[in-house]
Amino acid sequence: MVKLQKKQVKIVSILIALAFVGSVVAMALTQFGPNMASAASSNVGVVDYSQIMSQHPKVQDASKEMQEAVTAAQKEFETKSANMNDNEKRDYYTQTQQRLQQKNQELMEPITKSVEESVKKVAEQKGLSVVLDKGAVVYGGVDITQDVLKQVSK
Repeated sequence: MVKLQKKQVKIVSILIALAFVGSVVAMALTQFGPNMASAASSNVGVVDYSQIMSQHPKVQDASKEMQEAVTAAQKEFETKSANMNDNEKRDYYTQTQQRLQQKNQELMEPITKSVEESVKKVAEQKGLSVVLDKGAVVYGGVDITQDVLKQVSK
């Protein structure tokens, strides 16, 4: 009779363990199954930032202004550095490059902000919780590039 009870205890223990493992697997499937894939694809947007930046209406003006600043800086460097030694030229060149980088940042900052605001607006309109750069996404996501271009052009 004692042997029978030990067998029964083992069988009941195995059945409980199987039920536990089965419930864990079922819970995992409901959490990470097809519902997760459809939720991820519908809540994630992708946008081609390089395309948007190249087609932004204000980029051409900023690019023209930056080119003018570079030309002016080159002329200024040539005239001011004519009587400088190599170390002074190198220092002045570094200062000129820093000024040009700052100018470029000043010109591009409002454009970048308008793109970010447009991405945010389109994402909110489409119910997207995450928007990634298209180059970082291998598969999936809702492409909102054209919608953002329309929003930027407004």
